Amino acid sequence: MRVLLKGIHTATKRLANGERVTYHYAWRGGPRIEGEPGSAAFVAAYNAAIAARKTELAPRSTMSFLLDSYQDSQDFLKLAPRTRADYAKHLVAITAKFGTFPVKLLADRRCRADFLGWRDELAKRSPRQADYAWTVLARVLSWSVERGHIETSPCTKGGRLYDGNRAEKVWKPEDEAAFLATASPPIALAMMMALWTGQRQGDLLALTWFAYDGETIRLRQSKTGVRVTIPVGGPLRAALDAARVGAAKDGRILRNSAGEPWTADGFRASWGKTCKRAGIAGLTFHDLRGTAVTHLFAAQCTEAEVATITGHSLQDVQSILDANYFSRDIALARSGIAKLEAARAEKSGL
Repeated sequence: MRVLLKGIHTATKRLANGERVTYHYAWRGGPRIEGEPGSAAFVAAYNAAIAARKTELAPRSTMSFLLDSYQDSQDFLKLAPRTRADYAKHLVAITAKFGTFPVKLLADRRCRADFLGWRDELAKRSPRQADYAWTVLARVLSWSVERGHIETSPCTKGGRLYDGNRAEKVWKPEDEAAFLATASPPIALAMMMALWTGQRQGDLLALTWFAYDGETIRLRQSKTGVRVTIPVGGPLRAALDAARVGAAKDGRILRNSAGEPWTADGFRASWGKTCKRAGIAGLTFHDLRGTAVTHLFAAQCTEAEVATITGHSLQDVQSILDANYFSRDIALARSGIAKLEAARAEKSGL
């Protein structure tokens, strides 16, 4: 009985003695099959080679391969340390849930329902974390499309479940005063830098004295890559100049009470304790970024000037001001009514 073996690659070569021989391979580039074609030994060797190949390729057929490959990529490794840690936490959970999911099924539109259902289950505990997990999964799959591992991602445009918006969260003057009244000098300096620069916690903790030339602070925001040059106001300049005395030029600006650079966890713990002592609830360090926007605008800065200092987009600046400033500042309202009265009076006089 003749057996048809698929993919056999045949090559003929001339030996040194002039003899021509024919070799058979399980596939082009695959292992050579010994024996006479069609013989039981030949068929057995072919089947063994094919089985070994399937075993070797098996890991690439599941989502574990995509998840592991992404974590080995520069796209993942170049993330900020905190972001990378947050991603890793979700990647572990995604692997546990979908690690054995066949890659070939990602092209089936119906699998999207499986992923959305998983996100809905996570949302029962935390809509915000469910959105974050979905973002991580979507990023892995979009990266896989870019690398040619899969043809399409079923996790595009998933929308958001968490509708919280911290644009409306700003520190009032009384909050700032209560906090500073109980803060240690290192924590107070951190708050002052946030209020006068509008930068994120991670970027401020990473700043070294090289970033400050006595007049400006220069940095590249780790989250967006935006480069900002911030003129330093008088009160902050005085605080920085005092802190710089005796400090190493390449050392971190913000340090704990022991004179050591803050760790992210250590800073958050100390910040939280200070908030508790001051009776501050519902406000975070990150909310100082939006607070800085409102302070700048209240000082008659244009939206473009604000964005240049804080690194926000103009759209984000507008969102923060819409939530916190335009509806609250009575001076703006009085100015608007005065302009309306003047315009109507001028029109009626005509």
